[in-house]
Amino acid sequence: MGRNILKSSLENASFTIIFQILFRCITFILNAYIIRTVGQEVLGIMNVRLLLLESTILFLSKEPLLKACLTNTSARNWAQVINLIWLSVPLSGLINISFVYVWLNVLTPTDDKYLIQYKFGCYAVAFSCLVEQLTQVTVLLAQNFCFVKLKVVVDTIYVVSRTVIFVYFIEYDRDRPINAFSIAQIASSVVLSLSYYAFFYWYIRNLNKVRALEKKETRNSMFSDMGDFPLTSFWQLFPCVMPNKEKILDTKLCLLTVSFIKQSVVKQILTEGERYVMTISPVLTFSQQSMYDIVNNLGSLAARFIFRPIEESSYFYFTQMIKRDEPLGKQEKQRIAESAEVLSQLCKVVVTIGLLVVTFGQAYSYSFLYLYGGAKLVESHLPVVLLRFHSFAIVLLAVNGVTEGYVFATMNNRQLDRYNYLMVIFSVSFLLISYVFTYVFGPVGFILANSINMIARIAHSLNYITKQYQHVEYKPLNGLYPGYKFIVALIVSGLFTKLSEIFLLNKSIILHIGIGGIFFLLTITVWAFDNLQLLKLGYNKYKRKTSLKED
Repeated sequence: MGRNILKSSLENASFTIIFQILFRCITFILNAYIIRTVGQEVLGIMNVRLLLLESTILFLSKEPLLKACLTNTSARNWAQVINLIWLSVPLSGLINISFVYVWLNVLTPTDDKYLIQYKFGCYAVAFSCLVEQLTQVTVLLAQNFCFVKLKVVVDTIYVVSRTVIFVYFIEYDRDRPINAFSIAQIASSVVLSLSYYAFFYWYIRNLNKVRALEKKETRNSMFSDMGDFPLTSFWQLFPCVMPNKEKILDTKLCLLTVSFIKQSVVKQILTEGERYVMTISPVLTFSQQSMYDIVNNLGSLAARFIFRPIEESSYFYFTQMIKRDEPLGKQEKQRIAESAEVLSQLCKVVVTIGLLVVTFGQAYSYSFLYLYGGAKLVESHLPVVLLRFHSFAIVLLAVNGVTEGYVFATMNNRQLDRYNYLMVIFSVSFLLISYVFTYVFGPVGFILANSINMIARIAHSLNYITKQYQHVEYKPLNGLYPGYKFIVALIVSGLFTKLSEIFLLNKSIILHIGIGGIFFLLTITVWAFDNLQLLKLGYNKYKRKTSLKED
């Protein structure tokens, strides 16, 4: 836990990715368990309504103060910083009262059989958020002084404890699933808080011993390079305890916090826009909300585990290869040629993956959802329709990720500022279209609205790339056009797998999946023969990397 900030930042990013994968896997399995055990309506109440309440309270009460307090802490008075971060507790209390009232009295009520549990759930979420705010001073210290592993360990304990407690109480009493969720929320937040405070109690106590003894052998331990750690007593974690010769609060930090509050409100609306529209709109039942949430999470797996790593890696690559403030014609020709080829091949790869998802998603959405959630999940057929529509959105998601990643990597500051405003317009338009489309098309309206939003963003990116390359001979966007042989293979595969679904699925789901596997391999083989140059390039890169490691 040394103070190498760059190294700690990279470690934090790596651990966060690993933790997110773990969290998504646990959520994936837990949702399947909930569907099979207690049904879809309960999942909608918990995953959409109550978790949105938690997200809203935590983000608005935690994010602004934490960002402000993390700003240039080396030049701050730590007593004032600690006093300010503790304001998140009363702020959370005010936000709790406001939003719990809205959730109980303004939003569409639940069925009578869940009403008492739902009320308890709202109060439980609010209380758990308040408990979490008690840990913000320890989170601030952990982040500022690079306790990277601490955050990962505590967050993992928090997620696992919440899951285990929830499953235990569900098994104990399946008639009160929302109560199980509520108890798990409260208990895990207490575990989170106690874990952080227990660590810093132990750490401050041992750090004082090290300082008193001044042992040289501690040079490489977790207590090294901590001469600027401001606390000498566990009780200094609390407000107005640490010695302070100045005002109780730093005026500049308070003004900075107000600025972050404004940003946080906008960011929260844009981040959770779909859920807010879903929650406010009276058209969707809790069961429909849960179905959309399930399908959205399942459909987003490709984005999280395939497209996002490609997008992040390509963004870094293009930032190193292309200068932002210089026309391509004046830059090094070899770099531009290589960048154009890489962009073209990336477009080809993501379009290929997206078209495969569309083709096989039409015939295998039912089978996938049946295996995931059982007969309960597919009995209304709505999740199947949603997943089939979502497979089309994945193609747009794939193309948007690569093209927008390139745009962000090569735009100059003026263009980036302009595009940030454009993104706000896109996001607000998306919310409005979502609200209208929900009334017209039901849950499918969210997917259609999201698709329109991505088409607009893709159009902007394609226009930018076309203009950038108009004075050079390279055409990287040609990679968006798949080969005709591959298109024919997709059409044939889609036709035969759909026939298999109609005539064989009811007889044998294994046989149906087997036929899909055969046609999938045939389609991939056609694509491979059509793209031998790309495969050879990838193999040579891999071989070169392996030989360098061995050397």
